[in-house]
Amino acid sequence: MALAPEVIVANANPSTTALQQATRSVPIVFVNQVDPVGAGFVQSLARPGGNITGFANFEYGLAGKWLELLKEIAPRVMRVAVLRDPGSASGTGQLGAIQSVAPSFGVELWPVDIRTTGEIERALAAFSRAANGGMIVTGTGAALSNRDAILALAARYGLPAVYAFRHHVEHGGLISYAPGAFDPYLHAAEYVHRILKGEKPADLPVQAPTKYELVINLKTAKALGLEVPPTLLARADEVIE
Repeated sequence: MALAPEVIVANANPSTTALQQATRSVPIVFVNQVDPVGAGFVQSLARPGGNITGFANFEYGLAGKWLELLKEIAPRVMRVAVLRDPGSASGTGQLGAIQSVAPSFGVELWPVDIRTTGEIERALAAFSRAANGGMIVTGTGAALSNRDAILALAARYGLPAVYAFRHHVEHGGLISYAPGAFDPYLHAAEYVHRILKGEKPADLPVQAPTKYELVINLKTAKALGLEVPPTLLARADEVIE
């Protein structure tokens, strides 16, 4: 704030929270923000009402799609560990969306907290004692900070897994379905331009993603003994071989 910026771009919840505490007047444009209304950054998506607006990266309903994809690529899965951050509103919201569609897929859900690596290791060791297990890793900062441990455990226990970030699939995860990684920043630049031209954040609606990417790692599928359906491969935006 000592630099007296005319506008600030914030990535994800923690930086937006810190900036909101620092100023209620300097315009802030966020990207990769989960549930901006629930987090208290804006009054509503259509009318933000303050000095903050931007681009959300997840709608809770997307979480139901992760379960659909998991059953499509691994039909035998009957039990699903859902890795989420219980201290985050998004963790609760995404789990709720998965719970709402789980009965239609005939699966049993097993919520797993991902605050620490040890916590994840103990939970997945217990979960994997029974057969036909799979995993969904929801969109949260904790999923990124514990990425290597989560990927190693999925491989160790042979768990087909759907991830909320393509980074996991690029490093050995099975499949991800998520908003495009770069589009939010391009749109944020447009909002910055409009604000510098005189428009107010309060009048610029928060926007949800318009493009989602499906990424599949065929090497991981082969290691898990999975035959990826041709219809799923045809829909993929990227296939890692």
